[in-house]
This record gives sequence, structure tokens and C-alpha cells, in this order.
Amino acid sequence: MRRLWTVFVVILAASVMAELFITREAHFAVERLFAFNAVYGYIACALLVLVAKAIGLVLKRRDTYYDD
Repeated sequence: MRRLWTVFVVILAASVMAELFITREAHFAVERLFAFNAVYGYIACALLVLVAKAIGLVLKRRDTYYDD
């Protein structure tokens, strides 16, 4: 598991560092910030997890819900 996390961190660092060497067209001013895509992806993922947890709380039923 530790090796998997290491691989993920290396890939993330490589993709962020690649921004130093490529040029891309930004449609909005905020997209010109360094590592914007990585930060945006992290925030979007964190929000999805939080929304999923909130939905789980709303939809959760007791263990004996289907018992007679």
C-alpha cells in the first residue's frame, strides 16, 4: 500500500512539474495559476466524497429495516 501511495505522489508531482515545460491556452484567468488543475481536481474529489457521505446519512436505514 505504501508503494502505491508513493507511485501516486510521484505521478502527481510529475504532472504538476510538467506545467513548467508546456504552454496551454487558458479560457479563464484562474486557469493561468500554477498547478490549478491539480488543486481543482483535489477540491472536486474532496467535495464529491463529502456529498456522498451526506447522501449516505440521508439514505441510511436501520439494520432491522426489512425485518417483519
